[in-house]
Amino acid sequence: MVRNLLITGGAGFIGSNFIEFFLQKYPNYKIINLDLLAYAGDLENLKAVSQHSNYTFIQGDICDEALVASLFRDFKVDGVIHFAAESHVDNSIKNPNAFVKTNINGTFNLLHNAYLAWFEAPHKLKVSKEHCVFHHISTDEVFGSLGEGGYFRESSPYAPNSPYSASKASSDMLVRSYFHTYGLKTFITNCSNNYGPKQHDEKLIPTIIRNALHRKAIPIYGDGKNVRDWLFVKDHCAGVDGVFHSKLYGETFNIGGNCELCNIEIARRICAILDKKIPRKDGISYATQIAFVQDRAGHDRRYAVDFSKITKALGWNPNESFESGLEKTIGWYLEKYGVKNES
Repeated sequence: MVRNLLITGGAGFIGSNFIEFFLQKYPNYKIINLDLLAYAGDLENLKAVSQHSNYTFIQGDICDEALVASLFRDFKVDGVIHFAAESHVDNSIKNPNAFVKTNINGTFNLLHNAYLAWFEAPHKLKVSKEHCVFHHISTDEVFGSLGEGGYFRESSPYAPNSPYSASKASSDMLVRSYFHTYGLKTFITNCSNNYGPKQHDEKLIPTIIRNALHRKAIPIYGDGKNVRDWLFVKDHCAGVDGVFHSKLYGETFNIGGNCELCNIEIARRICAILDKKIPRKDGISYATQIAFVQDRAGHDRRYAVDFSKITKALGWNPNESFESGLEKTIGWYLEKYGVKNES
């Protein structure tokens, strides 16, 4: 079956990995990538597929009503996988307005244009639009913060604690409303912290690697004991694939890595790998560069998700261990930064 899929934010970290994954797995799918190419989007992430016959890049804003409407019309879009988002918590604290605009207003614009393109009226699909699907990519941060025990489940109440997570929670609710009010076939997936090749330099793991290599302080917030569940990006792509092709419309699914680690442990593991691969000439461990800095405002203590629902329903499980995924990730960044691997 030929599908015309609008992928938003496809020049970003997760989106670019996903587009490569989908074009390889589904040769009959045509991908239209809409990305504003703001600070987190980079066409270098897509150089491997830039000339692919089934790939089209459109630079533009998901908030642009006329543009989004034209894409649905001109490309006969019959599926949306919505990655585009402002996603850095620190930036949301400094400039929350951008997060409201992109994550809430942008998601609404996509949803409503999908409805207008695919429906005659609420719950009345246009002819040949029965297969059209809207998949929204969200985050586990909408659930707030956990104590030392327990896990977020799909039924957990939303309790966002930052402008970023609040804007994503709002967008989730909009998606839910379009399923119930209009009959739009929707999915929401809430993922844990992704890592892997192509992640923006501002994120934790790339920052640790980059600062270590440049002999700069490796900044770790607070006491470094904030815990996250880490998910390799290609495993996330496989999870999204499974959900998108299911018939469980209106459902939400958590996608996690079954890998809880605190930030200081992440830093130490990366430093240990770098000590072996490219040891400092002075023989000192990169771990000596770790420096604790003032904690982030409203910093959630722990996230962890129960992803048993997607496992039971669709048979998905993460394939990559953190050790193997981290090795691949570090190798990619060493190549990016032009550093010779000594191991």
